[in-house]
Amino acid sequence: MMARQIIFPASEWVPNNPRFPVLVYKVALTDTTSFKNLFSSNGWSGIWTNGVFDYQHYHSAAHEVLGISRGHATLLIGGPGGEAISVEQGDCLLLPAGTGHRNLDCSDDFQVIGSYPPGQQADILTSAATAQQLSAIRSLPRPETDPVTGASGGLIECWDDTVPSD
Repeated sequence: MMARQIIFPASEWVPNNPRFPVLVYKVALTDTTSFKNLFSSNGWSGIWTNGVFDYQHYHSAAHEVLGISRGHATLLIGGPGGEAISVEQGDCLLLPAGTGHRNLDCSDDFQVIGSYPPGQQADILTSAATAQQLSAIRSLPRPETDPVTGASGGLIECWDDTVPSD
């Protein structure tokens, strides 16, 4: 399954991720009740069901996958100067740590299944990153599996697992 790759530069106070691109999977699943099973079977954990906050935020301690299980939305990805991306049931976004995201508009039934790589837990940051948070974002390792494609494809092919030196 091919995913669109987008690298976002820093945008105002949102650092984004200088190392890993955002991956956008259009129609990752047709049976969207299976997002939980898909993420879990590919080793991702901390699975939750909700929406996307209507304010700009990012995570410094976790990469995050968002599977659109119901409805549709326009999400601003990449911070205030990022890109408005339309998503609908079946789509999936993989956001590397540091990537700003915000719900601009959505249908009343909009629902997301989210998850994180093993051992990672999301913090919710709404202001400029500290030097320590920027270091955490840069050094957070590539997960061993892609939440959608598993042990091959996706982030396995396009996220460089070389950890940069500070």
